[in-house]
Amino acid sequence: MATQSPFFGKRDREADNLTSRPAPLMGSGTNLSGTPVSPSTLTTQAANAVASVAKEGGSKLTVGPNIKLKGVEITDCDTLVVEGLVEATMDSRVMQIAEQGAFKGSAEIDIAEIRGLFDGNLTVREKLVIHSTGKVTGKIRYGKIVVEEGGQLSGEISFGAAAPGSKTAASTTAPTALQAAA
Repeated sequence: MATQSPFFGKRDREADNLTSRPAPLMGSGTNLSGTPVSPSTLTTQAANAVASVAKEGGSKLTVGPNIKLKGVEITDCDTLVVEGLVEATMDSRVMQIAEQGAFKGSAEIDIAEIRGLFDGNLTVREKLVIHSTGKVTGKIRYGKIVVEEGGQLSGEISFGAAAPGSKTAASTTAPTALQAAA
């Protein structure tokens, strides 16, 4: 006679007794305690975070820690979060590389946030942010750039990553190695 595993099919009765309430909807005008909040009390940082989350909606691919994704073309992905290793070609809206993450290959992105390693061809149409732990090497094109103290950027770097066919992109190319100064 087979016995059922103690891990499956049992519910924690204590969890059922806990009272819970749903989180307020964004823009509902209340905080977690249910008291009204006026828009003027929101900080700029919180407002930016909400705007960022709203902008990142859509399809999202997260490559977790210790995961290796090699030899692929990533398509129809709005947001790529890299916590492991990705060797690929992609065209996306947002790329976020975590401190332990690495991306090798070719990417065309609207917004890139690099905390880990990027090696290859990177075209950032809007904004490239290299955090203090980030290291970007290869052929890099960008619209706007932010490099935190400690962030590294090296290779063939050029300004002006407008959409293909656009004649408004000014391009200044200079092979160089940059590291944010103290």
